[in-house]
This record gives sequence, structure tokens and C-alpha cells, in this order.
Amino acid sequence: MIRYGLIGKPLSHSFSQRYFTEKFEREGLHDHRYDLFELDSADEVRALVRDTPGLRGLNVTIPFKQAVMPLLDAIDPLAAAVGAVNTIRIDGEKLIGHNTDVEGFRQTLIPLLQGKKPRALVLGSGGASRAVAFVLKERGIKFRVVSRSRERGDMTYDLAEPTVVDVCAPHQHHAARHVSRG
Repeated sequence: MIRYGLIGKPLSHSFSQRYFTEKFEREGLHDHRYDLFELDSADEVRALVRDTPGLRGLNVTIPFKQAVMPLLDAIDPLAAAVGAVNTIRIDGEKLIGHNTDVEGFRQTLIPLLQGKKPRALVLGSGGASRAVAFVLKERGIKFRVVSRSRERGDMTYDLAEPTVVDVCAPHQHHAARHVSRG
């Protein structure tokens, strides 16, 4: 059995297991399985890999996208630049971290730009938001990060009044929400 899964906590919001189970079935991959692994700590990832036969890869969601990084054997340069890992490839005993949020957001953002350089608000300061900020910097788009704490963002949610939101992204709010829901 070839296994994949998702680590994080909580996982009750995730649609990943259903999505991958249906995908494996559609593609005739009857020897593939996708499980949810709710961990109390990122430190448990090594034991999970050791104790789960056939495990080839993991998706990573909150709150482990940053916490898992020091536990890995290698980190893809893009994930290192972003400062967050959302995918772990298991190669024998080696755990290699990647970030696929960047490419996902690039593909969402590029058609929306159509030659424009709008301003943007990044809602949140976690792992997926880091990928969004990375792409915005890459494209030369000015942005501000909205977070629960002033230490992790440019402003807090109580300061993100409708006027600020409209100036930054009047018709494109859905692009950032698409990526940051994990």
C-alpha cells in the first residue's frame, strides 16, 4: 500500500482525504491511500513516518508549516526562501520539504493581473500567507499583511477597515482566500 497524508491540528476542516481518495479511485490507483494524521506537535513527524509503512509523502497544514522545517533532512530552495513547508517528500529515510503554495498562488494571480499592478492585503501571517507575500514581492506588487498581532503583520484586523480593503483589492479578494484556506 502506497500511503500519503496530511499532518496538522486540527484537521476537521480538511477536505484532503476525500479529494485524494476520489482522485486515486478515478485514476485506478487502488493501492494508494490518503490519511489524516492529527499531531499534537511537529516533533511527532519522524515517529509517524517510522511507524507508518508505505508512507511516501505528507501535506502540511496549520500549525506545522514552519515548525516542521528544522526537523527535515533537506528543504527545497523555494520553501527555504518562503520560510514555510506545505509538502514533505519521503525518500527512504530522508524527509524533504517543499512549498507548492507559491506556484498555486502564482497560477491564481497571474490571470487576474492583466497588466495591472494593484495593491494587496494579505490576510494572515502563517505559512500560506508567506507564500502569497513571496509571490507578491516577486511581481513587484505592494502589499500589507493583516494579522492578529502587530508583531506578525503591518496591521491588525481591527485596523483593516472597508476603505483600506477596497483600496488594496477592490475586485480580487477571492485570490488570497483561495490559497490561505489550506
